[in-house]
Amino acid sequence: MVVDSIEPFLLQAENEGKSLGEIMIEHEVTIQKVSEEKVISAMKRIWAVMVNSIKQGVKITQKSPSGMSGGNAKKLLDKEKKGKTLSGSSILKVTSRAIGVAEFNSSMGIIVASPTAGSSGVVPAVVYTTAEICKATEEQIIKGLFASSLIGLVCDARASTSGSEHGCQAEIGVSAAMAAAAAVEIAGGTAKEAINAAALVLKNTLGLACDPVAGLVEVPCVKRNGLFAAVAMVVADMALSGIESVIPFDDVVSAMDEIGQMLPCEIKETSEGGLATTKTGLGYKIWLKSSGGRQLEDADE
Repeated sequence: MVVDSIEPFLLQAENEGKSLGEIMIEHEVTIQKVSEEKVISAMKRIWAVMVNSIKQGVKITQKSPSGMSGGNAKKLLDKEKKGKTLSGSSILKVTSRAIGVAEFNSSMGIIVASPTAGSSGVVPAVVYTTAEICKATEEQIIKGLFASSLIGLVCDARASTSGSEHGCQAEIGVSAAMAAAAAVEIAGGTAKEAINAAALVLKNTLGLACDPVAGLVEVPCVKRNGLFAAVAMVVADMALSGIESVIPFDDVVSAMDEIGQMLPCEIKETSEGGLATTKTGLGYKIWLKSSGGRQLEDADE
């Protein structure tokens, strides 16, 4: 079954007085023809992998083989522990955790693509931090993850979740939308609020380039995970306060599809434009092709 619209799920949730996550669990039970217990058990296993990727990621101190990432999650957590932050403890925690997962991915750790490996830090970091703030139960966390999965399904069916097809809006944009919906669900928000959160964050990523340096999922990907995890938290608060997206979620996804088709291939994960073709970006590419140390070579050579 192709899930290409959020509207039937929203209508059902409102008619039955249920959350987005609850409706999605029922949907999975129906299409998979298995028990609710089995569906929830599968999501619990996914969550366990996410939690491990956070815990391992924030411990990393070594640079990745490329030298472009590694150790930044720990730096940020250390800053949070010292206090006197400009953005606040929760924002630094969610940012560091998202960066940690992305750095764990760069070090060949096991992560959950949500929806992709390049955007794998946002959902676990936001769900973990929101659950921490709200003192959420495992049941609430799992419902949040199911709410996020529905957002991802609609984006994938209606547009894409591939950077090579639609640029980074389809990766980090979708992951932030998924995360924002999950945060609202965990915080006790309505289905409408969760969907509004997804729409608010996704429409503010439209047109985002996918221009990874040297073709690796590190620059700008790792830090972008951290930044958009923070955005997802703020957007969740916006939706929970009653702020709505003027453009409905389905329409935002359709706009992402249209813009994705307009984007030139040079900024759709080909590393043929943007940051990847700056002098420094090309220098990393040259170095990676060589057998030398980590000293950057001149991009003109």
